[in-house]
Amino acid sequence: MNGQTLSHPLTAPATTQWRVIGLCMLFNVIDGMDAMAMAFTAHAVAAEWALNAVQVGVLLSASLVGMACGSLCAATLADRHGRRPLLLWSLALSGVSMLLSYWTQNYATLLLLRAMTGLGVGAILVGANVLTYEYASERRRGLAVALQSAAFALGATLGGLLARALNEGAGWRHVFLAGAGITLLAALAGLRGLRESREYLAFAAQAGAPLMRARYRLLFAPGQWLQTVALAATFFLLMFSYYFVTSWTPVLLIRNGFSSEDGLGAGMLLNAGGMFGAVLVGLATRRLGSRRLLVGLLLLDALLMTLMMPASHTLALALAAGFGTGLLLNGAIAALYTLAPRSFVTATRASGVGLVLAIGRLGGILSPSVAGLLLAEQWTPQQLLNLYAASLLLAALLVGCSDRRRSDT
Repeated sequence: MNGQTLSHPLTAPATTQWRVIGLCMLFNVIDGMDAMAMAFTAHAVAAEWALNAVQVGVLLSASLVGMACGSLCAATLADRHGRRPLLLWSLALSGVSMLLSYWTQNYATLLLLRAMTGLGVGAILVGANVLTYEYASERRRGLAVALQSAAFALGATLGGLLARALNEGAGWRHVFLAGAGITLLAALAGLRGLRESREYLAFAAQAGAPLMRARYRLLFAPGQWLQTVALAATFFLLMFSYYFVTSWTPVLLIRNGFSSEDGLGAGMLLNAGGMFGAVLVGLATRRLGSRRLLVGLLLLDALLMTLMMPASHTLALALAAGFGTGLLLNGAIAALYTLAPRSFVTATRASGVGLVLAIGRLGGILSPSVAGLLLAEQWTPQQLLNLYAASLLLAALLVGCSDRRRSDT
């Protein structure tokens, strides 16, 4: 299968492990750049094509919808055909979609291309997470998986810097052109250096066609369904809170009397705290366990969110709260990324992780709109924060009460 044999043990040499893990990190950096390209160019696109706020909002949501579909649908291909083909084809899809976006001349075409880019991004997130989990040694697995989460945040940050430089000079189309070039180069690097998971190859050599076709039924089999439902609901609630914080924190601070620059600074600190939190989780997972760590992060973040508005009366406290919230939220996401693949057997690992991430994306899609509607109904910022903090408390309860047994023994 895929031109590889099973003549070697399941554990790959250390150099191969870190080459594959490093490539997966590179893919996630590029994923972050591609996923956020529209956010960085939306103002320029709207000015050129005279788009209204609703049209811009739909453009921004298109990639999130695509990411949900990519996580859910394309992930089954990873369980059927392998993690390596999924990653390579998804990189090609994202790269070509970004390249075509450079030439697009109308709103409808760009909308379709953003959904296609999101489809590739969502599939890459699943493939990189699962391949990293299966390639990393048990001792370094938590750190390796957590670094994938930090890589996505890093890509979003670097994408912002690149877009700022290109928007002012070459124009918004060149943001997509640069992203396309980088993505396709990464696909070529993956074609040369990426190796299939030996764990997957061992399974595929032994599994029959009926088992391969039954993977989604296995996710809800007795002894497994509670894990699946709890993880999916937890990720929905976590992303529901994450996208509220990242979308609305700068706005709420400005409404509370701070300048636009202060609001932007808080947003940057959220991302900085997120990268720091993901790395810390990777270092702490082996000692504390991903499930226990996830519950603790969710509880702490729920507490901090209720304190954000009182802290926002002082700029220094507001910025510290933003950094801490980003650290805890992204740390929780990294812990969930570590917990999810170990909760499913090899036969259903990519499908299970894909389902969990897809449900989470739905929470991200709904969150900003729900907050906007509630603000329009005269909810106060503190009431909103309490609502989203309650969703984190519910997520912690789901994780704590779900089946603690590892599915993959």
